[in-house]
Amino acid sequence: MLGDFDVSPRPSDVPDVEETEDTLEGNAHLKAAAVLAATGELSVADDTGLEVDALGGRPGVYAARYAGPGATYADNVAKLLDELRDVPPVARTARFRTVAVALFPDGREIVAEGWVDGHIAEVATGTGGFGYDPVFVPEGGDGRTFAEMAPGEKAGLSHRGRALRLLAAQLSDLG
Repeated sequence: MLGDFDVSPRPSDVPDVEETEDTLEGNAHLKAAAVLAATGELSVADDTGLEVDALGGRPGVYAARYAGPGATYADNVAKLLDELRDVPPVARTARFRTVAVALFPDGREIVAEGWVDGHIAEVATGTGGFGYDPVFVPEGGDGRTFAEMAPGEKAGLSHRGRALRLLAAQLSDLG
C-alpha cells in the first residue's frame, strides 16, 4: 500500500509498543518512534480505531482492547455486537479511521489520515481480515463485510489503505 517504496518489517528485536496515548496519532507516533530509535531509519507506523455513532464514538482508539486487557478479536466483536443488540440497522453507522505517521531521523514527520464510513452488521460474516472486519460493512462496497472481501478488494476501500496511499504520496512529494 506504500507504492514503490522499499519497506522492511519492524525488526524482531523491537518489542510491541504499549499503546498508552488517547489518540490514534499519538499511538502511531509512539510505535514509529520506537522503530526509529532502534534502527535510526525512516519509520512508519499506524493506529486504527472503530468509531460507532450509536456508542458515542466507542470503541475508538481503544478498539484493540475494547473487551479488556488480553481480549481476542472475537471478544471485542462480541462486546460490540452485545452493546448494539437493541440498535436498529439504520442507526448502526460507523467509520474506521487510521492515522499513519512517518518519522525521519532528522526530526521531520508526516501524518496522514484515512477513513471509511460504513455500518456494523447484526452478525459476523466472513473469514478474512482481522479485528472487526467480520462486522464492518464499508460504504462503496457491495454489501459485504471486510472479512468477506479478498485482501486486494479490502485494501482498495479500507481506511488503512487510504491513509498509507496518502502517506506514500506525501513521501513522493519530498523527492
